[in-house]
Amino acid sequence: MPARLKDIAAELDLSVTTVSRALAGYSDVSPQTRARVLATAKAMGYVPDATARRLQKQRANVIGFIVPTFGPRFSDPFFSELLAGIGNEAARRSYDVLISTVAPGPAETDTYRRFIMSRSVDGMIVVRTRSDDARIALMLENEFPFVSFGRSANYSDFPWVDTDGMAGIRAAVDHLVSLGHRNIGYLRGPQELMFSVLRWQAFVRAMAENNLEINPEWIFHGDLSQGGGRTAANQLLDLSNRPSALLVGNDLMAMGAMTAVQQRNLVVGQDLSIIGFDDIGPAEHTHPPLTTIRQPIYYIATQVTSMLIQLLEDETLQQPQQLLTPELVLRGSTGPAPAIPDLT
Repeated sequence: MPARLKDIAAELDLSVTTVSRALAGYSDVSPQTRARVLATAKAMGYVPDATARRLQKQRANVIGFIVPTFGPRFSDPFFSELLAGIGNEAARRSYDVLISTVAPGPAETDTYRRFIMSRSVDGMIVVRTRSDDARIALMLENEFPFVSFGRSANYSDFPWVDTDGMAGIRAAVDHLVSLGHRNIGYLRGPQELMFSVLRWQAFVRAMAENNLEINPEWIFHGDLSQGGGRTAANQLLDLSNRPSALLVGNDLMAMGAMTAVQQRNLVVGQDLSIIGFDDIGPAEHTHPPLTTIRQPIYYIATQVTSMLIQLLEDETLQQPQQLLTPELVLRGSTGPAPAIPDLT
């Protein structure tokens, strides 16, 4: 049986992506590494798949993007802004975008596999990366071009753009502490999502840096929706001993939490301070406007699209992995801690 790319990669202790790019002559692979790969490929009798190579060169000028969403409604402003950035940058570079909406899970991976095998798209943009991401594994295995918005715990050698959640969460916790808050809760997103894991780790570290303890009763889980945020906030508000501030993993859940507070005739920013993450369009139009951690969603969308097109056109990526610093945007949903005895 002829040697495959993953056999060469295992022999040299390199990633499949690096081996593939070395064989293709990409300039971002060092001459020394390329020489090792070529020598090992020759020694192992590696023969490139001529059909695959021919298909790869016959570009359709189409980028694939699968929106991981649940239910019959598509109303998340995060994805609206993301789609605008992808579509505009693709059009600027004379590419079309093929969009599909599939719920995370086996059907989603099957859709990626169908896109890859049919060659209906030249490359993929991946979002909402997971700690152990079957989509990334599939594309690396098949040497299929992609760029992701987000990182993965189990894979590192691929191009991505992401926001530094550690810096953002630290800034948010520091701000709450400066307002006198000592009792801070956290509403996190799904645990399989990489950004949710990183933001939770950031919260734990930021609390420790401020010598604050984390109360397990004040840690909640949500599904990134407004409904999920409202449900979690109601659980918090039912507590006899509740925090004075709540840090939330995304803006939609934060907006749902604000609704729950107001439905109990409490005042956001006084009875409970709330901070979100994303700065989606509606965040500045809530009542009160939402304090949040801004990540440049539109800019990231244009960047991942531009990077993917550079890969498709055999251009060298100057920064194949980019970590951007977010900005804490102060609005009306945060205020001084209530002047009440600390019951913890």
